[in-house]
Amino acid sequence: MSNPDEESQHQTAPAPAPRVDLEAGQSPAPAQDESFGVGLVIRRWRREDLMRKASLGLRALSLLLSLLSFLIMACNNHGDWRDFNKYEEYRYLVGVAILSALYTGGQTFRQVHQLYFAKDLPPLKHAAAVDFVGDQVMAYFLLSSASSAIPLTNRMREGGDNVFTDSSAAAISMSLLAFLALACTSVIAGYKLSAQSFI
Repeated sequence: MSNPDEESQHQTAPAPAPRVDLEAGQSPAPAQDESFGVGLVIRRWRREDLMRKASLGLRALSLLLSLLSFLIMACNNHGDWRDFNKYEEYRYLVGVAILSALYTGGQTFRQVHQLYFAKDLPPLKHAAAVDFVGDQVMAYFLLSSASSAIPLTNRMREGGDNVFTDSSAAAISMSLLAFLALACTSVIAGYKLSAQSFI
């Protein structure tokens, strides 16, 4: 038999947990029993924060591109037949650019407010679904307006390049880039919607 006093002498105190500065970007060393604990929660918070910032950046980019598309096309008045207002496709492009700028401006304001004040404006129960559907609809409208204006611009360019066709092509390009930014935002919103817990 062994002496109980000998067993207590051989036991060592557990090593203290290493200090980790999460604000400085250090991640805690994974422990054996931490696979379902703190490490997963921290990774999830970082992923959600990254998606929130990426969504905000893409919406701000889409706002900027929509405004550029609107301004370039609205200033595309050069007299005679070189007036955007005489072409239905270009009026449609301007209208969709205005709608996109309003939608993305509102969404950007809402996300900035949520980021700085940590509460939704207004608090929506199904905000992820509204974001996903709104992004899908606006992305479709942007692509639709650009694709309707491209053939008209190509036909005009066959007769010769000028300031009017170059400005039209620039506005169409801005609209297509805004579509790409909103499509990426829609993918992020779709992920948020699928990962949302409805319990």
